Amino acid sequence: MRVFEGSGREHCALERSRLAYVRRTTWGLRSESTGSPLCRETAAPRRTAQGPESSGSNSGGSPARRRGADAAPFPLAPSLPPPRRSLSPGARNITASHTFSGPKAADSGTRKRGPCRHPLAQTIQRHPHFRALFNFSKPVLLSGGLFSQELWDSLSQRKAPYGWQGLSRQDIVSTLSLLNSSENAQLLSSRELPRDCVRCAVVGNGGILNGSRQGLNIDAHDYVFRLNGAVTRGFEADVGTKTSFYGFTVNTMKNSLIAYNTQGFTSVPQGQDLRYIFIPSDLRDYVMLRSAILGVPVYKGKDAGDRPQTYFGPEASASRFKLLHPDFISYLTARFLKSKLINTNFKDLYMPSTGALMLLTALHTCDQVSAYGFITSNYWEFSDHYFDRIKKPLLFYANHDLTLEAALWQDLHKAGILQLYQRQLNSGPAILTKLWA
Repeated sequence: MRVFEGSGREHCALERSRLAYVRRTTWGLRSESTGSPLCRETAAPRRTAQGPESSGSNSGGSPARRRGADAAPFPLAPSLPPPRRSLSPGARNITASHTFSGPKAADSGTRKRGPCRHPLAQTIQRHPHFRALFNFSKPVLLSGGLFSQELWDSLSQRKAPYGWQGLSRQDIVSTLSLLNSSENAQLLSSRELPRDCVRCAVVGNGGILNGSRQGLNIDAHDYVFRLNGAVTRGFEADVGTKTSFYGFTVNTMKNSLIAYNTQGFTSVPQGQDLRYIFIPSDLRDYVMLRSAILGVPVYKGKDAGDRPQTYFGPEASASRFKLLHPDFISYLTARFLKSKLINTNFKDLYMPSTGALMLLTALHTCDQVSAYGFITSNYWEFSDHYFDRIKKPLLFYANHDLTLEAALWQDLHKAGILQLYQRQLNSGPAILTKLWA
């Protein structure tokens, strides 16, 4: 993500230029006299100006309050309204019911289940609005087998994350040539697919999960997607322990390790069956991916000298790495998250949040999708993250449009395409709607 990854001095200069913005939240005003902690803490260790992306009670990948993973250094005024498979390369398997319960969902991992009564694809096909937006034939992942001169000519016209403009062809080709197996081309391997219905949970890091007691429900899904600062230790009862996919950009991953270290995010999730989904927001993502597959230090750029094994473990094989297709990100942005920010001075900053990309990836891959820890209409009742030690407000930044994302999740939830976990702060574990079939 291209969000002011320069020096702290550049960050502070940019923030000073935006001090006219005044933030009103439940916890009071954040005014121009406050400034950024990054600018005030001159003795603190050096960090990139674009801190780790927060995934608070927002989109699962919202900008953090102080140095959130892909947060731009100045906030926008809040304006969130009340809410309104064939496994061809990366494409979903068309074979989802559209709701879930709280405690009862924990049984789904052990009891015998039948096929989905209302598959996700069928629900979409019956919907007058969303059937025109979803294109399940669009490849989700990019692998070596899809590279061609035609693809290069097309993607070299657009900047990352939507293309390769300004990036080295040699670096792109050398990385894609290593993604040469069917495992790299498919998010879910055909040999590991459940025979009846693929149920997925996408877990953002929103404060709504603190005290939710949704851990068993999350782990009962066939696959669990997590992202950025995905702390589980100490929060197992609320967020579970299972991780099937970890999604990130190199920037959000590394900045999350810095910003959320004291909250428990001391290492990237690892495990024998865990897959890593790279979001290609910059050349550094391609370079890190290449080094991770080869098991060698990063050879150039901001991360030169880094050993990917320290992030992904010494036994991470090439088959465990996935790369989102830039064309897929373009398609998601154009059809689902075409923000008005694209027509402003922030157009080069804007891209969908990590949480949004992971959730939409799941919707193009799984038969049923439940979203936990994403932004809801009462987001202000909760802290930014479920792992926050003290309550912190959610702020809106220029590199994501959380208002647009929030409206999309609500619309998908109302349409029965997505099941969005919601609750009121003092209402118990959850607001239950309908049961998954």
